Amino acid sequence: MANEALIPLMKQKMKTDNREGRTTLGIIGTGNFAVALAKRLTMSGYDVIMGSRRPEARQNNLTMISDCLCGVELTSIAECFRKASIIFVALHMEDFKITLEPFVDAARGKILIDVSNREHPHAAISNAEHLASVLKHSIVVKGFNSISAYTLESFQESGSGHKVFIASNDSMARNKVADIAKTMGFSVVDLGGIRSARFMEEFVLRVFSHWKIPIFFTFGIFNLWSLYIVYLYFIEASVFQWEQVFLKVLNKPLCMTAITVLAITYLPSQLASIVQVYNGTKHKQFPRFLATWLKSRKQFGLISFFLITIHVIASTVMMSPTYYSSWFRPVTVTVPANVSVSQVLPVSPGVMIWKGEAACLVGITAFVILAIVAVTSIPSVGDSLNWSEWRCIHSKLSLAGLILTVGHVCIMGAPNWVNLETLKLFKSITFLSILLPLLVILLRLAFSCPPLSGYLRKIRRGWERNSESQISPLVQEEPVTILHQFDEKMVNGYQGVRLESSCCCDNTAPAPSTSSCNQPKSVSFNVQCECSAV
Repeated sequence: MANEALIPLMKQKMKTDNREGRTTLGIIGTGNFAVALAKRLTMSGYDVIMGSRRPEARQNNLTMISDCLCGVELTSIAECFRKASIIFVALHMEDFKITLEPFVDAARGKILIDVSNREHPHAAISNAEHLASVLKHSIVVKGFNSISAYTLESFQESGSGHKVFIASNDSMARNKVADIAKTMGFSVVDLGGIRSARFMEEFVLRVFSHWKIPIFFTFGIFNLWSLYIVYLYFIEASVFQWEQVFLKVLNKPLCMTAITVLAITYLPSQLASIVQVYNGTKHKQFPRFLATWLKSRKQFGLISFFLITIHVIASTVMMSPTYYSSWFRPVTVTVPANVSVSQVLPVSPGVMIWKGEAACLVGITAFVILAIVAVTSIPSVGDSLNWSEWRCIHSKLSLAGLILTVGHVCIMGAPNWVNLETLKLFKSITFLSILLPLLVILLRLAFSCPPLSGYLRKIRRGWERNSESQISPLVQEEPVTILHQFDEKMVNGYQGVRLESSCCCDNTAPAPSTSSCNQPKSVSFNVQCECSAV
């Protein structure tokens, strides 16, 4: 990019009639976003016309990075409306009325794509709705407002990972704009009517909206554990020196906060199960705090993993008999009393005992598992997993990580718990830090075992306890016919669709059987077949 020449926009008219199959798109505006948009559209195979209020004044100072854009035509706004049927409006909302109102008739029937964003999150109407009120006979589509100029220009940074949200009252216009976005290499999310533009414009103004509550909550938990550590080790008893605050002492509330936040990550799922079992339905809304908590689980989990990573690094730095004396076998040297000659006795550091090695092994395993869970939370990685894989990692593997984390703490603290009185036991930081994680694990196990597991599964499949007219799903052991997935001729016989499995249920017969499926070359397996009694 650094070696590319600066080529000014060409004023000459392009002979677009000779370019068969190329669509001409217009851009009203000559700012940074408009220039980046013109570059991306040109590289995507479109002919681009840029309209300006003062094309002659812009001609001398407007340049583009890339010699392939030398054919972009810079003209007046009226000429842009005349030549293009789909036009990007790259203007600020304040300029809509004064700039575009004179072209109401010229814009009649044109598809206008509003790419602007407002400066304030709260507004009565969106910019797109305001544009539609100015050009009443045009078709306004909101889109591309979540894409930056840098993303448009950087081909290696953009692509299917970036989403273009689209909203318009005209479905055909939405489809046309969606095709343009896909041709540019973006994925498209259709949000329906133009009222969705309010959400689109408000969304880009949010600054870490889903992170604020988890961060402040984590900060509060860390402060509480820190105060308790100071009271326990500096006020009640002088265990550490103040010089050890920066690493040794700080590492304690850090790891306690990490395991507490990790438990908080998985606790709302169990609370949601309790609410659903209590209500006997899944159709009743959760309390507002629980709904917000459920939406923040990803943020809590990533914060917990960040704190755990810091704890692992700090513990690795301090890994020595000086800091972890209970993990190592002490080395003693006995000098006879009658020896008067000074002797040099080399002493090697003590090796780890079972407690140290077991705590390290379990801790490392838990850290690796939580790292896998954290990595799959990245959208680009998570999108490569199917639902079963994603659920296996974030449901089963994450539970294993939580159990191993609790096991790591128990290995460190359990040898001391047996020698403590009941009152002192509840003052132990290791014991206190695992109470909430243990509660989460017990709740998870309770909802994973009969009869709660089956009852909860029925509720989440639509069953309602207080409904009399409902049709309960029947879950029973029945033979299921599986088509041979490699038999192309047989599959092509079923409307050319490649089928891999088929659940066969005959609701008119007393009991389902494989004879009700007229499918050749089939193999029966005894699996769970779910059929509605209709």
